[in-house]
Amino acid sequence: MAGTATALTTKVESGSPYQLDVLKASNALLNHIKTSEKAAAMASGKQSLLQDDEEEDEATESTPIWLQLTTKKHIIDQKKFKPIKIALPHALNTSSTKTICLITADPQRTYKDLIASDAFPSELATRITRVVGVQKLKKKWNQYESQRKLFAEHDIFLADDRVITQLPKLLGKTFYKSQSKRPIPVSIMEPAPKTNGKRIAKAKEEAKEKTGGRGAANAKAVANEITKAIASAVVNLTPSTNTAVRVGYAHWDAEKLAANVGAVSLALIEKYVPKKWRGVRSLHIKGPETAALPIWLADELWVDEKDVLTEEDAQKIAQANIGKKRKSKVLEGVEMENSDQVKDAKKVKKQKLIESNDDNLDKEIAARKEKLKKQKADAAKDVVADEVPRSSKRAKKGKPVTA
Repeated sequence: MAGTATALTTKVESGSPYQLDVLKASNALLNHIKTSEKAAAMASGKQSLLQDDEEEDEATESTPIWLQLTTKKHIIDQKKFKPIKIALPHALNTSSTKTICLITADPQRTYKDLIASDAFPSELATRITRVVGVQKLKKKWNQYESQRKLFAEHDIFLADDRVITQLPKLLGKTFYKSQSKRPIPVSIMEPAPKTNGKRIAKAKEEAKEKTGGRGAANAKAVANEITKAIASAVVNLTPSTNTAVRVGYAHWDAEKLAANVGAVSLALIEKYVPKKWRGVRSLHIKGPETAALPIWLADELWVDEKDVLTEEDAQKIAQANIGKKRKSKVLEGVEMENSDQVKDAKKVKKQKLIESNDDNLDKEIAARKEKLKKQKADAAKDVVADEVPRSSKRAKKGKPVTA
């Protein structure tokens, strides 16, 4: 007898309608990745005897863990070039050695001076190795090789949310063919002035004086926004049913990974998925080269009853399609016959034209030959007449008479 299957989710009274049990799946996935990497290293025979634990941790740190969300319908209708940030209990980018490139609105000098000021945290300032504006990005990094060099020089790319939608066209497939280093949006402009919770419209003259609209925020606010952006999970929504989000790394503990998976799942489903949990088909976690482990599967594969076809409806559609197929085949046959007839008529007409042209040409050639023959005969007669000597009628001289 087959064993009874255990439920992947349990309903709870408060909070989310479902409780995700990801701890068991996280343990299994992390153990599988570690054993697979050790087996691959032993099989290759290239494992260094001098390799220490820190180097092994660094190698495992580069292995990301992904959360795969599958919905019953497209999560959005149109592609969005501005990614979504989701706060995580455990930050993804905590290494102090990873460098940051900040892409800002013009003028870039404002943000360079702000980061170089004493009010900006020194630990974060040392990680920001480049600040570049949009205009300079267009001029200096407009070639493929220069973009590849910029891509390789930095680990994290942040972009002002005012210019984030322009970057796919400026940076191209070098940055956007994968999700590893896509620019993360960050809000670094000064907040709009408010009175009683409402924004105050600035004068048009003041807005024209600043090329980038509102200027930069203060150093503390910019540092906080950059720190939040680095620590958050980035989601790129597309008009499809599949969405992948990086939620952790293979060297993490299962508890940390499970906490991030739960936070991303709840935030993504509750805010962006149509029909929320009723619109979700499945949730999986996986590594780059592993199978996907399910952590939640829907009982129903549709949202509304109208999305499901009964047997009678399916038969009606099949019968209608059969009729259409027969009709289309008949129409195709008629069209083929008509096209063949048209081709034959064109061919016959072309042949007739060619034959008539040949007859005319033959007649012209014959007439030309006759004309040339006649001219040749006349010329020959003239030549013969000129060459025949004429008789001369000279008076005969008499003999002299002798006396």
